[in-house]
Amino acid sequence: MANTAKRALVAIAVVLVALLAGLLWGAAGKSTLDRALERSELRNGLLEAHGAVLGARIDLYNTNFGEASRHLEDARGEVGRAVQRLESLNRADDVKQLQSALGSIEEAQRLSGKLDLSASGKAAEAARAIEAVLEATAKP
Repeated sequence: MANTAKRALVAIAVVLVALLAGLLWGAAGKSTLDRALERSELRNGLLEAHGAVLGARIDLYNTNFGEASRHLEDARGEVGRAVQRLESLNRADDVKQLQSALGSIEEAQRLSGKLDLSASGKAAEAARAIEAVLEATAKP
């Protein structure tokens, strides 16, 4: 009887160790997946912002200032969300770069409201800053 009890305890201990190992293994993989998902969402937002800035430049070229302003507003929202994500990831250099892009977007939007074609130059500055952060986020 004592031998059977020892075997049962050993079996229970083995099952518990296996469960614990499985939980730890699963948790490790999940954090890797979470980081990959977070990076993917960040890049998606940056790509949308970049596309909106480029769309604004096209609208400015066609002297469609209203649409340009709408595109710049969309870009500003996406860049703002990206700044928040980067701050949570402690990526200060990328945050500075995007804050510079935000300033350029806001200036382009102000100039576009004045029907000033130089807004395109500010939008181009924003696009370059966003591109730089996109390149930096491509690296793990």
